[in-house]
Amino acid sequence: MFDALLALCITTGLLLGTPGPATLSLAATGATFGIKRGAPFLIGILTGLLFVIIGASLGVLSLFEWYPSLRTAMQWLGAGYIVYIAYRVATAPVIDTNSEEAVAPSALDGFILNLLNPKAYAAFFAIFSQFTLPYSSASVSFLVTALVCLGIATLVDMIWLGAGSWLRPLFAHPTYAKRLRYFFALLMVLSVGYTLAS
Repeated sequence: MFDALLALCITTGLLLGTPGPATLSLAATGATFGIKRGAPFLIGILTGLLFVIIGASLGVLSLFEWYPSLRTAMQWLGAGYIVYIAYRVATAPVIDTNSEEAVAPSALDGFILNLLNPKAYAAFFAIFSQFTLPYSSASVSFLVTALVCLGIATLVDMIWLGAGSWLRPLFAHPTYAKRLRYFFALLMVLSVGYTLAS
């Protein structure tokens, strides 16, 4: 059991911790608005991820196999929304991000982003098909696996938000702030392109 748990933790950490639309948008939000104002976005991302986990464990993959056009539509819809978040990151005010004019992404933005995030679905399809914890009951296996994954996702996403917040002093300088926002937005768009291409 320990080996299976270790494999699940490592795999989940790698799949969810590598740069992707959710993690990069969290880092950009942390850098632009700080941890406190980025917390609702983080909660939304984790809530969306919970729905992805439930969907993956209940067989959304089968639905996508039966209706390939639905999968393609979800991927493009998700890509469009992630590009929209990237646009919001890139065009955030360069002036004082503590002001009320600077609007941080909301919990709803985070929820929708992860709900439509093709990388999240791909990760959980892989996890549930290869790394489900070995319990005698299939429902217990899926439940415990899902809880472990959600715990690791929470830790990983908090690290990304905190890492972005660590860059926040650079955002006090207008030139650096603009460049960093463009850089994060570009990385988000590139990650979407990579996900769609693979």
